[in-house]
Amino acid sequence: MKIALIAHDRKKQDMIQLTTAYKDILKKHELFATGTTGLKITEATGLPVVRFQSGPLGGDQQIGALIAKNDIDLVIFLRDPLTAQPHEPDVSALIRLSDVYAIPLATNMGTAEILIRSVEEGAFEFRNIVHGGDRDA
Repeated sequence: MKIALIAHDRKKQDMIQLTTAYKDILKKHELFATGTTGLKITEATGLPVVRFQSGPLGGDQQIGALIAKNDIDLVIFLRDPLTAQPHEPDVSALIRLSDVYAIPLATNMGTAEILIRSVEEGAFEFRNIVHGGDRDA
């Protein structure tokens, strides 16, 4: 599976904790992330991560483009709901694209853990069926 990992500044430590805790599951999949988040994940876990621009510099849009091309299977976006984000329109667009293309999206730790555990259990095989079987599992 292709998994996108994004975290607002105040949620980056949560993302590190999540990826460290589930490293053995995540290492079996292709990981993509916005710039600083991807760097911190790699530094903390050693996991290979394809990095895009930082979110405010277009990274959210780059991941959104992959969603629109059906090149992302799952998004974990740990958002900070209590801090205004200067790139909020990009955030909203990414969430909207996830809805349009039926991409599972976690915006908090609880949901992220459930989705990662579901990945390990093979719960996302429907993505291959829905998209004609042309996807890597």
